[in-house]
Formats: sequence, structure tokens, C-alpha cells
Amino acid sequence: MSITKSPSDIRAAARVVGATKLYGRGDSTVRALDNVSFEFTAGVFTAIMGPSGSGKSTLLHCLAGLDTLTSGQVLIGDTDVAKLSDGDLTVLRRNRLGFIFQTYNLVPTLTAEENIVLPLRLGGRKADPAWLAQVVAAVGLANRLGHTPAELSGGQQQRVAAARALITRPEIVFADEPTGALDSHSSTELLRFLRQAVDEYGQTIVMVTHDAVAASYADRVLFLRDGRIVAEMTEPTAERILDAMKGLGE
Repeated sequence: MSITKSPSDIRAAARVVGATKLYGRGDSTVRALDNVSFEFTAGVFTAIMGPSGSGKSTLLHCLAGLDTLTSGQVLIGDTDVAKLSDGDLTVLRRNRLGFIFQTYNLVPTLTAEENIVLPLRLGGRKADPAWLAQVVAAVGLANRLGHTPAELSGGQQQRVAAARALITRPEIVFADEPTGALDSHSSTELLRFLRQAVDEYGQTIVMVTHDAVAASYADRVLFLRDGRIVAEMTEPTAERILDAMKGLGE
């Protein structure tokens, strides 16, 4: 059953305000983000695309509290990330955010189930059995929960990582090139799961990708170039995305 939002339900899960990120100094300074402002709507799947060096991964990492801005603000809900202590930032990332990376970042000595519930264990919480079963069923891993990562295919490992990202019922999931190391079949399975998480669970997802097909699963696509948002697309298709990327010089 899909979740339909009324206008009064629409809110920003995350925001950047005047986000600027500089690397280096003097003549070697690189402006990775250049005064970017944007709202990431709750319950929406947003893809971020752009040529190499456009700032898309930097934007994601700053949003997720994995990197800091030179100036500007990042807000998760109403929380200003820059005002958090290191300890509070760790708690925010563990309890309110989910992460899926190109590298699966699974603990090799833990089973699939233990990897999935790890964020809860680190926070001293237990998994809700009904929610765990629902997430496991959604990623199709019910018969693989006792296996370690070495006993799983790459696609299965990435689905474990996706389930782990959702197990805390996070406010927002950040995905950085999540299909980059997967074959086409495994990519499709993961992307369908992410789409299902938005449509059925009301999840908010922000995904960086270079793949037009992957981005076409999103509700909207942001295009970056030289650290700035230069275009936005709703109801994306792979063909429209490729055309837009050609215009950006990709």
C-alpha cells in the first residue's frame, strides 16, 4: 500500500542553505560546492547527478555529516548539523540517518542478520521483530540471514547493506553510487527495493549516481556542474536524463 502525502504533510527531511565547500588554499583552492541551497522533501527519492568533479558526492557527504562545509548550513529536520558535538553527530548518524555505499561496509565476522541490526545494537536497542521481518522480506534475504558476507554474492551483500540502512527507520537514507559495483540484475533488484521503500514505507532517499537508469527510479533528479545546481528534473526517464547530461558536457 502506497503512502500518499497531503500538502500539509510535505516537509523538508534535509536542507542545505548557502552550502559552500572549499578544498586547498590560495591558487590551488577548489570550490567543490558554490553557495548551494536546496530542500530535500520527506518521502521523496532524489537522485544527484553531474559530471566528474561537479560536487555531487561532496554535497551528499556534507548532508550526511561525513564532511563539513566551509560556510553555510546543513539541517536534518530542524537540527543544524554544524552545531552538534562529535558525540551528538555520531548519535544522529546512527539513529536518524541510513547509509548505503558502493562498498558494502559489512562486518565480515557477523551474519547477514547481525549486520542488519548492528546500528540498533550499537545504540543499545533491540530490533522490532515485525519490522525486521518486513525489511528482510523486502530485500529477499529471508533464507540468507545466517550467512556471513563471504558466503553472499555482491548483490546480496548490497541488499544486506540496504536493509541495515532501513532498520532504524531513519529520517533519510543517503546512497552514494550504491549500484556502482553491481551487475545489471543486482542493480535492478536494489533499485526496486529503494523505490519500494519510498512508495510503501514513506522513506526519504538521496542518491548520488552516474547511471541514468539508476536515476530514473527517482522522483526527481538534481544536476550539478562546477559545484552548483544547474537543473532539476521531475518524472525522469533514462532518455531524458542522458539528454540532460549531454548538455552538461558528460
